[in-house]
Amino acid sequence: MKTLASPTSENTLPSAQRKSRTIEVLSRVLTIAITLLVMIPFLWMILLSFKDNQAILSNPLSLPESFNLDNYKRAFETLDMALLYKNTFFIAAVSVLLGLVITFMSSFAISRMIFKREKFKNSLYLFLIAGLAIPPFILLFPIYRITISLGIENTYLSLILPYIATTISFNTLLFIGFLKDFPTEIEEAAVIDGCNLFTLCTKVVFPVVKPVIMTIFIFNILYVWNEFPFAVTLISDPSHMTIPLAISEFKGRYNIDYGGIVSASLLFIIPQLIFYTIFQKHIIEGMTAGAVKG
Repeated sequence: MKTLASPTSENTLPSAQRKSRTIEVLSRVLTIAITLLVMIPFLWMILLSFKDNQAILSNPLSLPESFNLDNYKRAFETLDMALLYKNTFFIAAVSVLLGLVITFMSSFAISRMIFKREKFKNSLYLFLIAGLAIPPFILLFPIYRITISLGIENTYLSLILPYIATTISFNTLLFIGFLKDFPTEIEEAAVIDGCNLFTLCTKVVFPVVKPVIMTIFIFNILYVWNEFPFAVTLISDPSHMTIPLAISEFKGRYNIDYGGIVSASLLFIIPQLIFYTIFQKHIIEGMTAGAVKG
């Protein structure tokens, strides 16, 4: 007696479904391959951190002969890691929080307030995002002169103010881009119910733009944490150094401690990886927020 073939067998699958499954498998293979390719530099750094300087220069692609921690010990002996982490975290937290408050208020004003002249509104918006077209490194000397004039060199404030200024354009672009696409009916209803401006911003608008705020917060934190040109230009006092600036101490005039640089860099990168892993879902939510309209 003949039995009918199962309708879910491979031969009975429509060609479109088999094609979709093939595309899915290829996409996963490609994703894994790209992930491994991106991880190669990080894995290479881990291997280099267990080598001495001679082995790094003579045969950088070979495996370390022994997994000793001499480079890490030298990094902790040379650098005050606790002080460096405290300085970097404080500067990053203050500059990012102040930058978020400033750009949130300015973006809300540009996207919601009614100006007598529309050209002034557009000019103000263009002025705020014009910084995206200007490399921050061009501003190093003017900012240095301003810092000297204000008498705030070698202080936290000498870095906090430039960091706030350099993030305004990016923050404004994301804030206004989201607020323009978001309907104003909720805000109008809150105003009719007697909501004042402060409550409107903190209780109504803030929860709505939370995905964008988280995205801006993450990108700004990573930018400030990794920033080097402003730090090396404006800070020379060891008590106010950030981690990227302190790592450059391993490079002398006549010699370079490659093992110390690699091991200190790994200690510097690990907190960023943990931070990004924890908040990566907020980046995806923030970048796609408002992309699909109901």
